[in-house]
Amino acid sequence: MDSPTLCRGESRRKGSAVTSPETNLIQFRAAEQLLEARDARGAVDLLDNVIEEHPEHRGARLLRARAYFLQARLQSAEQEFQWVLEREPDNAFAHFALARTLERASRDDEARAHFKLAAALNPRPDFVEAAGFDNFEPPEPGTTDLGN
Repeated sequence: MDSPTLCRGESRRKGSAVTSPETNLIQFRAAEQLLEARDARGAVDLLDNVIEEHPEHRGARLLRARAYFLQARLQSAEQEFQWVLEREPDNAFAHFALARTLERASRDDEARAHFKLAAALNPRPDFVEAAGFDNFEPPEPGTTDLGN
């Protein structure tokens, strides 16, 4: 029996049907909606497919990390957040989410460092509060004083 021909832009995963970039996008968007509906397991299932096809997809990795966090799969969440931060060390949200993950795992000292990084990268009120800063004003351009 002949194997089916793949159309341009399509690929095949081991033991699964042919997928296309459009299918991956649909799965990613559906995973976002599932996570919003607090169905972390369903989101992870879809994101596993997307990441298998596109292992460097940072958005999918970040979304899967959030889903792992909701499932209390803290080691998996930590690994995914770290993966994102290795590629985007200035991602304030990833630092904040990693800090929450570490905090939940009772690793408060490690968490505090990431809360501070998140607040320094993006002084959103929730990041600043989690970092324990009373008030955080970014330094004037050209100065090196971070208020320490």
